Amino acid sequence: MKRFASILLLLVSLNLAAQQTIPLYPSAIPNSIAYQMKEIRMERDGQLLGYQSISQPTLAVYLPDEKIATGAAVVICPGGGYGMESYRLEGTIIAEAFVKKGIAAFILKYRLPSDSIMPDKSVGPLQDAQQAIRTVRQHADEWKLNPAKIGIMGFSAGGHLASTAGTHFNKSYIPNDENISLRPDFMILIYPVISMKEGLTHGGSRTNLLGKSPSEEQIALFSNELQVNANTPPTWITHTGDDTVVPVENSILFYKELVRNKVPAEMHLYPSGNHGFVLKLPTDEWMQPLFEWMQKSGITK
Repeated sequence: MKRFASILLLLVSLNLAAQQTIPLYPSAIPNSIAYQMKEIRMERDGQLLGYQSISQPTLAVYLPDEKIATGAAVVICPGGGYGMESYRLEGTIIAEAFVKKGIAAFILKYRLPSDSIMPDKSVGPLQDAQQAIRTVRQHADEWKLNPAKIGIMGFSAGGHLASTAGTHFNKSYIPNDENISLRPDFMILIYPVISMKEGLTHGGSRTNLLGKSPSEEQIALFSNELQVNANTPPTWITHTGDDTVVPVENSILFYKELVRNKVPAEMHLYPSGNHGFVLKLPTDEWMQPLFEWMQKSGITK
C-alpha cells in the first residue's frame, strides 16, 4: 500500500512538472549584445532558489489536465529586484497551484537588465514579457487555450514588469509582424513595485533597471501608476501595510488610478506580514481569493 502511495505521489509530481522549457525567442534576441553571461543557479541544500545573470530567457510550460482545463493562462514573472529571480517560490510553486485549478501557467525567466548584454537595459525585461504573451497566444490552439484569457502575474520587481506589460502594450518593443495583441487580458500583482519615483520605489529595482541617474522622462515612463488608462487590464492586487521593502503606497496608488479610469480591480491589503508575506502562507490559502476573483471575473468560467 505504501509503495502504491509513493508511486501515485511520483505520478502527481511528474504531472505538475513543466512539460517543457523553451527558448523565449526562436531566433535572434532583440536588443541584445553578442555576449552571453554565465548564468548563476542559486541553491540551498541542493534545492533551486533562483537565478542571477540571466541573458538567455526561457518560458517554462505548465499545462493542466484536459479534464479540468479552463482555457485560461497566466505568465508568471518572479521577483528579485531586477537583480535575481526567485524562480522556485515565486515561480514553480505558483505554477503548480494554477495547474491544479485548471489554469495553464508559464514561468518567464526574463533577462535581467545589464549594460553588458543590452544596448538599452530599461526595456529588456519588458521585451521578454511581451514576447511571452505573444508566444502563449501564438500557441493557443496547440496548448488548448483561450487567446482572450491570457494574463500576467508578477511578484515585487516582477510585479513592476507585469504592470509595465499591462500599461505599455500599445507599443511593440519586439518584432511582431503578425500584429498579435501584446495586451494581457488581466493582471495579478503581488506586493508589486509600481513606481520609479524617489521615496516610493524600491531603490535596488530602480537602479538595476534605469541606472543610478535616470532621467525624469525615464522615471515617468516606468512609473506605471502614471500609465493607467481605460484600456488597462482588470487587476487583482495584494500587499501588506508594514512592507518595509516595497511601500504599500505602490499598490494603493495603482489601485486608485485603476478605479479612476473605471478599470475593474480588486485589492487585498493586510496589516502585517512584511515583504514576501504570501511565501510564508500555504499557497492554496492565500491564492483562494485570487481564484474566486478569476471566477467572478469570467476568466475561469
